[in-house]
Amino acid sequence: MTKVRVKADEPFEKALRRFKKKCNKEGLMQRLKEIKYYEKPSERRRRKLAKAISRAVLDEV
Repeated sequence: MTKVRVKADEPFEKALRRFKKKCNKEGLMQRLKEIKYYEKPSERRRRKLAKAISRAVLDEV
């Protein structure tokens, strides 16, 4: 569970921004999108393959 402690004299908007960054870093929003919409197994394989290829290309550089 993602938690952000609001510091004294810290604006709410700043704390909310930190919370959103933390959620993105943990991949929470991506996971929610995956659960919300059905993805065909072939599309899932294609997406994972593309991700693996991009990682491999970045490793070579």
